[in-house]
Amino acid sequence: MKTKRILIFIGVLIVLILGIIGIKVLQPNKDNKLTKVRLAEVTHSSFYAPLYVALEKGYFKDEGLDIELLLTPGADKVSAAVLSNDVEIGFAGAESAIYVYEQNEKDYLQIFAGLTKRDGQFIVSREKITDFKLEDLYGKEILVGRSSGMPALNFLNALKNNDININKINANYAVEFAALSGTFIGGTGDFVNLFEPNATALEEQGYGYVVASVGELSGAVPYTTFYARKSYIEKNGEIIAKFTKAINRALEYTIKNDAKTIAKDIINQFPDTDVDDLATMIDRYKKYDTWLPNPEVSPELFTNLEDFLIDFALLKDYVPFNDLVNNFYHD
Repeated sequence: MKTKRILIFIGVLIVLILGIIGIKVLQPNKDNKLTKVRLAEVTHSSFYAPLYVALEKGYFKDEGLDIELLLTPGADKVSAAVLSNDVEIGFAGAESAIYVYEQNEKDYLQIFAGLTKRDGQFIVSREKITDFKLEDLYGKEILVGRSSGMPALNFLNALKNNDININKINANYAVEFAALSGTFIGGTGDFVNLFEPNATALEEQGYGYVVASVGELSGAVPYTTFYARKSYIEKNGEIIAKFTKAINRALEYTIKNDAKTIAKDIINQFPDTDVDDLATMIDRYKKYDTWLPNPEVSPELFTNLEDFLIDFALLKDYVPFNDLVNNFYHD
């Protein structure tokens, strides 16, 4: 009888131990919990293919980050979202961080990584033009977006680089960035500057023809960057470092692989777009050497941006690079 009780006790004990082990296996490890990071993106475009590669291939999750991507049209609205703590990280033109710094904001925005090194817009003509030249814009109306935004500034810089007289062109700055495509379809303007997928969409719908790349004509700048409040970066350096590591991995992958492979990887980000069309868009950006080789924002590129901000009277003088840029990428 005593032996029987001992055996029963041992049996119960084994069941309890197995139960405890099972619970531990089934319970999520607290150390493996993902850190939620809200990211405001200025627009959703194949121009930002490496960002979507990082999301779709799980590079952020590999670093323990759960990214909530929030579309926030307009660089001014992205910077406002970061300053108001609605998001932790903003993804927009570097000029928006410069503007905030110039307003003497104590907890200003610091750029910690970059993604693109030239403008991603294409000039779309309402009429088919063979052998397009920038002089074809003379006497015509072109929709270029907000006057102080990177798209408009790079377009103006492209004109300046090619000795084009802006006074001979009717540049329309009144249309919001998000409304450019719809306004052009509605009949306003002879030309419009558009990112993908809108440029290709207009071509396929018969509303226009892609005739030139603004990025090719304007030159290299830190066109789209990631930034956060200075205080957030100081307190969350590990998160910023992990975020940057994921972006670097995605840039390497995007540059290394062909457009069709990348299109298949990120097609979930563009459910209304055909894979072949998406591949065509990505191939265009590859052709014009759009993306940075790594997330570092160099002083040279930053100075290029400041040069034309000063030229267009949007900046009085150069801002301290080491204040505005805190590179988290280290070769």
